Amino acid sequence: MVGVGVFGRNHARVYKELEQQGEAVRLLGVVDPDAGRADAVAREFGCEGFGSVQQMLTLTRPGELQAASVAAPTAQHATIAGDLMKAGVDVLIEKPLAATLVEAEELVALAATHKRIGQVGHLERFNPAVRATLPLLTQPMFFEVHRLSVFTPRSLDVDVVLDLMIHDLDIVLAFAKSPVKEVRAVGLPILSGKVDIANVRLELESGCVANFTASRVSTERVRKLRFFQPRQYVSLDYGRQEVLVFTIGHDEAASGKPSVNPQIGVNKPPIASEEPLHAELKSFLRAVRERSAPVVPLEDGRRALALALEIVDAIRDHGKKVGLAGIAQAKH
Repeated sequence: MVGVGVFGRNHARVYKELEQQGEAVRLLGVVDPDAGRADAVAREFGCEGFGSVQQMLTLTRPGELQAASVAAPTAQHATIAGDLMKAGVDVLIEKPLAATLVEAEELVALAATHKRIGQVGHLERFNPAVRATLPLLTQPMFFEVHRLSVFTPRSLDVDVVLDLMIHDLDIVLAFAKSPVKEVRAVGLPILSGKVDIANVRLELESGCVANFTASRVSTERVRKLRFFQPRQYVSLDYGRQEVLVFTIGHDEAASGKPSVNPQIGVNKPPIASEEPLHAELKSFLRAVRERSAPVVPLEDGRRALALALEIVDAIRDHGKKVGLAGIAQAKH
């Protein structure tokens, strides 16, 4: 486990829980340049604490370290994950995959060259509500997505697009299965030096349109995705792990709970609740053991990063066009 800040510690916790539940895994150690933090987390979960990846690779027996999660700051992903793969270690890299597209492509190439399993931490792919929605997909034509969070001094090294919205970009790309045709975006820095709130409109080659709003300066926490497809409206709540399906037509409506309109049936697919991180790490470990393709390969992480960076550029261009920099300077 490399990087044991808030989210990295969660990875360590879940690996330890999986070990205790009989999963074929042992939490060997945690790495963090903050020695105090590494030692504290190592004591908490009964493993070794290391100050660097090189120290961990040097002090463990050959072949003992087989897989690792990388939850270090984004700018360090390429170096850390690259060193691990070159040393024969499979990696799960937290999102965003890398700081630049060039680095992301280098990681994809390294995984292929060294025959390593590489997975990206797009956690919402493992949300039970997302998994329950996959069989419902026919031809999504319009998405409306909101991801709002209260402000915390976490992940302020990246824009809200790369911090929060990238989850939903990945989900919509996976659901719609169509290349992006056009990007329109606007965003503002509010409490940090980076964009803290953003609104994006995507048009896909299929004709599908997707609207996204992401904020890390909200007064409430909202994580919802809704989409329309022929004869259906699907509402997905990531936080509640719930899905509601509204279907138009007598045959489909008859199989669902009647709504105010008798022609619209309402269904709530059964969902087995599970912590997404548990599902994600179990999936990663299965890919490592079986040498099978991960559910979210590095290529998917590269695709989501490419779109997120295109959106960041579009926000910057829009800001220049309307003179946002001058407005911000005037405020200060």
